[in-house]
Amino acid sequence: MPATPATETRQPIAWCSFCTKPDTEVGTLVAGAGVYICNECVALCQEIIESKPAQAQVPRLAAWQRVTDLDAVLDHLPRVAKSAGLVEQSLAGWVGRARELGATWARIGEALGMTRQSAWARFSGEE
Repeated sequence: MPATPATETRQPIAWCSFCTKPDTEVGTLVAGAGVYICNECVALCQEIIESKPAQAQVPRLAAWQRVTDLDAVLDHLPRVAKSAGLVEQSLAGWVGRARELGATWARIGEALGMTRQSAWARFSGEE
């Protein structure tokens, strides 16, 4: 694949699901099932894993249950909403690709655990 000239601005096609940086601003973006993680977040995760005490007696709680400061929770909400929007955009792209490859709305609905009508209403773009 030819290199992109330095003067040409690339448009992002995916964003890190953790830090929400676009693929154009990170070295590597690894794709998962509708989510992505950049090399910077992988490095941070590795630091966290390596610094974890061997026998931590921390109760298992969801991330939102561990935060006790209201301002911290409110500051986090826009990042969660942005990540949700990016996942929804990725899902719509996958559904669009399924349609391009010949999938019916019934098959898409079945794959998503919804009716074909619900799949069509959510993803067709028609009203």
